[in-house]
Amino acid sequence: MNDQIVSTVAPDMVHKNLIGGRDIPASDGMMLDVLSPVDGALFAKIAAGTAEDIDAAVQAARAALEGAWGKLTATERGRLLMKLAAAVEARADELAALESRDNGKPLRQSKADAIALARYFEFYGSAADKLHGDVIPYLNTHFIGVERVPHGVTGHIIPWNYPMQIFGRSVGAALAAGNSTVVKPAEDASLTILRVSALAREVGFPDGALNVVTGLGRTAGATLAAHPGIDFLSFTGSPETGTAVQTAAAQNHVGVTLELGGKSAQVLFDDADIERALPTLVNAIIQNGGQTCSAGSRLLIQRGIFQEVVDAVAERFRALRAGHPEREPDLGPMINQAQQRRVLGYLERGRNEGLTVVGEGVVALDAPAGGYYVAPTFLAPVPHQSILFQEEIFGPVLVATPFEDEAEAIRLANGTAYGLVAAVWSRDAMRSTRVGRAMRAGQVFVNCYGAGGGIELPFGGFGRSGHGREKGFEGLIKFTTTKTLVIAHG
Repeated sequence: MNDQIVSTVAPDMVHKNLIGGRDIPASDGMMLDVLSPVDGALFAKIAAGTAEDIDAAVQAARAALEGAWGKLTATERGRLLMKLAAAVEARADELAALESRDNGKPLRQSKADAIALARYFEFYGSAADKLHGDVIPYLNTHFIGVERVPHGVTGHIIPWNYPMQIFGRSVGAALAAGNSTVVKPAEDASLTILRVSALAREVGFPDGALNVVTGLGRTAGATLAAHPGIDFLSFTGSPETGTAVQTAAAQNHVGVTLELGGKSAQVLFDDADIERALPTLVNAIIQNGGQTCSAGSRLLIQRGIFQEVVDAVAERFRALRAGHPEREPDLGPMINQAQQRRVLGYLERGRNEGLTVVGEGVVALDAPAGGYYVAPTFLAPVPHQSILFQEEIFGPVLVATPFEDEAEAIRLANGTAYGLVAAVWSRDAMRSTRVGRAMRAGQVFVNCYGAGGGIELPFGGFGRSGHGREKGFEGLIKFTTTKTLVIAHG
């Protein structure tokens, strides 16, 4: 992505902002080039949203909240979300093709994201009228009711790695709760969010309930985070940007949900079912090219089975192929050249540390020369002091580290600044429970990982992984606050 207009694209690939139900160009008319990570070629343009555009979107959201959108019942909001779910599912193939071109992930993964997006809208649509309040027993002369109400206008800053899914879990929950929304997608992957937002307009969402302003993070994103008309913010991205978002929001005393990444560990004890674990151990790091906050990027393996597991994982890595998304490779390219260089830079640092590559896949011979491909790489053994053990690489790089006993496994698993997801592999239910409960992570899986996407499962982390929860009913509640009504009647 860059700021310059260097050539033309097809008219249907020139995209404007969606503000107040209308397609509106950036206030200064500027656009950004969209380069596909598949081949580095220009294939679309998006509006380079300005501070004025964000302000217009916030005003449109406020008007919707005070008008047609705010007047809908919870049941009516839910029905609209269910209609949107059906529209997304009907166009899953179209959305998948667009996502793969824009984001670079294999078609099957993009299709899974589209289906998950539909499921988010379905889940939150069906839950919209289930947000019940409470009655508090107090004085006999008073009735005390506590209701859940929307925050108001919510801002959503969506990353490039899973735009459809994160849009669904964040914006879907906010709309179900009755908020009106302003969305700023990542400049590297805005197209499916724009398309789905157009579908929302087609199925009958009132103008202004859902607004989308594309553009750069340093302009549109920063303005949204600091805007005094925003009542609550949701951000998914890097810890560094998350700090800036939270600092900006704090000036307006606005709450923020932050999901900021991870360095998730999968712990294998010597009684683990290795054959069952192997496909999951590999897929958890190569899915979306490792550009996944919850990627299982560390293997902690009990010493007695360390070499056996390393050899088996290395063999699978050597069979992996990065390539063109339409050819259904194991993984596609990195999102952009900067991310490609970042991952290659970590591998170079690993070599400088003297770490050993024990298994490495390939970039397919027919992968486009201009694409941002990185061969999946497995290193072992990697000491816990290593930068590759400690830092989130956000690429297809897996490290393995041995441990002696349960205590060391827990210490190593909790031995980074992150705490998003973890897994335990063991046939001993008591040990799995002990270790799982001792792990500092928002989600812990036993003899599995990810649980099929887990739309119903609360998701979020500790430490550098952020705070707050999304997904499931917990995510819906996060987009509400409580109001207490005290009525004296005697």
